Amino acid sequence: MEEGAQVPELFQRLFREHYPEVARKLYALIGDYAAAEDLAQEVFLRLYRSPPDRLEAVGAWLHRVLIRVGYDYLRQRSSGKALLEKETARVAAWSEGAAPSGETEVIREWEKDVVRRVLQKLSDRDRTALLLREEGYSYEEIALRLDVNPKIVGTLLARAEERLKKKYGQEEERRDDGRSEADRRGAGF
Repeated sequence: MEEGAQVPELFQRLFREHYPEVARKLYALIGDYAAAEDLAQEVFLRLYRSPPDRLEAVGAWLHRVLIRVGYDYLRQRSSGKALLEKETARVAAWSEGAAPSGETEVIREWEKDVVRRVLQKLSDRDRTALLLREEGYSYEEIALRLDVNPKIVGTLLARAEERLKKKYGQEEERRDDGRSEADRRGAGF
């Protein structure tokens, strides 16, 4: 019973000691003080629910968690903002009478499908690196997410892009071969 009473006291002490720094780092990361305070509370809720094995290393644990929480927040915010901008542009183009033709839409959907299939054929690391770069993440952020040295991110991205291009070319060849075969059959060959 006595041990249970110490846990909230320990948690309160850790909260008072580390909260200002956690909130400050989150604010520096995301640039929104109100959201940083909410996210800091989320970090401490995670600490309360599943504390690290070694409480003497709680500072490092909090830092790792706040980085994850902050990046998750930024990713959600950016994807929501990008989706809103995309939909706004689509609606604006449609209202101006510039709606894409059915053929254009079919081609665009086919290209998206090919890219999705090719991305699935890449390794997790290559796929994640390329998608993070596409979403606008810096090399440092990509390195942190992939748990690699920031100095190799450029090389890693270049190689991933080469593999993507190669697999995309192979996918194009398969499509062209399939079409040629269908053309030959249709011509009676």
